[in-house]
Amino acid sequence: MSEKKIYIVGAGPGDEKLITVKGKELLEQADLVIYAGSLVNPKVLEYTKGECIDSYGLTLDETTQLTVDAVNAGKFVVRLHSGDPALYGSIVEQTEELKKFGITAERVPGVSSVFAVAAALETQFTLNNVSDSLIITRPAGTTLEQDQIPEFSEMGCTMAIFLGTQKIEEIMEKVRCPRDTPVAVVFHASWPNQEVIRGTVDDIAQKVKEAGIKRSAMIIIGDVVDPKNYAKSYLYGVKQGPLD
Repeated sequence: MSEKKIYIVGAGPGDEKLITVKGKELLEQADLVIYAGSLVNPKVLEYTKGECIDSYGLTLDETTQLTVDAVNAGKFVVRLHSGDPALYGSIVEQTEELKKFGITAERVPGVSSVFAVAAALETQFTLNNVSDSLIITRPAGTTLEQDQIPEFSEMGCTMAIFLGTQKIEEIMEKVRCPRDTPVAVVFHASWPNQEVIRGTVDDIAQKVKEAGIKRSAMIIIGDVVDPKNYAKSYLYGVKQGPLD
């Protein structure tokens, strides 16, 4: 008996060319693609000739049943998530449900939107003498009772905040870094309508409100947004000896 299997694929941050080669090849083979709604650029779906179903508004049970029915009918199924499914992708709960029906899921990583944001800002999140660490987090909400944004903001690290644009005023009120700390909000990183808004903890919320951005954006807090006084890389700054 053949193995019952689906593929969970990261679609990348938006630009259809930022999907991995493997992800594109799987889409080309798919009979059914269940994709994550407006978070996935429609152009990515042009890689498949299979049926495409938008999972927005579907419950976990409904998505699971669609998948099970397709697999049992001998169809090649791809579950397409935005960015990389390991970040805020609800993948574990999906795979656990599929296991009940004897279906396994192979995960195919994607380019996270957080890295497309760095490209849009023309910066790097870890920079000598500025920040050695990147904190990826989100604000409290329906599925998170309490966040650690205040504590994280005291660490002097770069912060990337997912799913927070609608709460940006609240977020900026509770961060504990200096009010003049640089902040950027990037809407639809790598999409054709990408938009970058720069400011500080003190004024970014008003700028985002004036721009009318309420979702599909990421907040970056830290001096890497406007890097100054950084130290040059040791790796490229001096002539290296041969590797042992």
